Amino acid sequence: MSNKIYPCLWFNGTAKEAADHYCNIFPNSKITSENPMVVNFELNGNKFMGLNGGPNYKFSPANSYVITCKTQSEIDHYWGKLGEGGVYNQCGWLDDKFGVSWQIVPAILEKLMSDPEKAPKVVQAFMQMTKFDIETLVNV
Repeated sequence: MSNKIYPCLWFNGTAKEAADHYCNIFPNSKITSENPMVVNFELNGNKFMGLNGGPNYKFSPANSYVITCKTQSEIDHYWGKLGEGGVYNQCGWLDDKFGVSWQIVPAILEKLMSDPEKAPKVVQAFMQMTKFDIETLVNV
């Protein structure tokens, strides 16, 4: 059995606009098919479906997409591009202009959080941040 699991994002008529927006932000991305109801696309090789389902449902932070970044410039890129026209939140979270929630986190965070002595200091530092700052986290 080779079932593929991928998210379907429910939009109120803006699925194509959203897919275009995301494909312009992520490398290795493209729209793979579209019709008036559905837009299938890939972001960095990961499959997504955008559904023009109407106004019945809204996005919430209960479902977010995590982007792990190796460098500060990657964090800055995704933070700026995805957050433009949206809402920046605490601890690397943002809601884009379509309402989709994203977490832009440094890849090193997992390692920092696994150090029992350093983890509380790291948490204290990132609780004060909106966009993650790798250098600050590493040097706490």
